[in-house]
This record gives sequence, C-alpha cells and structure tokens, in this order.
Amino acid sequence: MRVFLAEKMQYHLQTDVVVECRDKKEYAELALEFRRICDGENTGNRQLPFNVIFAEKKTNLTGLQLANLVARPIGLNDIRAKQANQAFGLPKNKFFCAAGLDHVGQGYQNIGLKIYPAQKAKSPGEPTEAAAPTGNPQST
Repeated sequence: MRVFLAEKMQYHLQTDVVVECRDKKEYAELALEFRRICDGENTGNRQLPFNVIFAEKKTNLTGLQLANLVARPIGLNDIRAKQANQAFGLPKNKFFCAAGLDHVGQGYQNIGLKIYPAQKAKSPGEPTEAAAPTGNPQST
C-alpha cells in the first residue's frame, strides 16, 4: 500500500531514465517504443512521467555498468529461452512473483518481469511481431 501511495503522491514528477545507446537505428526504435509506453500504451493505459536520456557507451557510467550486469542475463534468458542460463538464477529470485515470497523464482513472467515489446522471434534476421503483455502488478 505504501508503494501505491508514494506513486500517487509523486506521479506528477518527471523521472529521467538513462539508456546506453549503440547505434542510430537502435536509438530510434527504442525512443519510439519508450514514447509509446509513456504515452499510455502500457498495461495500465496511463501516461507515465518518464523522460529517456541516451548516453553513449564511452560515457562509462557506473549505473549503466551495473544495469548491464543484470540486463544481459535477463535478455539472454528471453532471447534464448531453451538454452541454460546460470547467470539468470540470481535475478530470477528477485522478481515479484504471483505466489509472493513462498515461491520466489516462479510465476514472475508478466508480473515482476515484463518484456517490452513482447516478441515472437521468427529468426535472427527477420523482424518480430509485438504482443502486449498482460497483468498489472499495481492492481493486485
């Protein structure tokens, strides 16, 4: 309940999200998807007060280095779901789960971990089809 109240009290404040950018195509796609989500194409269908800031890899920000240590195992687990991924074991146990603390590391898909846009990969060289994830942890 405290999280919900804090969210309501600070909803009008803008939060900057720093993202590492590698190339112009990736930058353009990510900026477009980020804007769509913030403009209301999200699970709650509400405007989100986030502003994306793209930082070049050479800026070497500590926060981005830490995010990469967490994001890479999560991304690889999504992209190569059938491949063993020992590095995903620790982050997996940190996600909010459907059954709460009794079953950490289980039932976190689309609850504590949401992939935007949800993708159905055809092959590495082909575009993907986006599908909106379901469920809203704020409403439970």
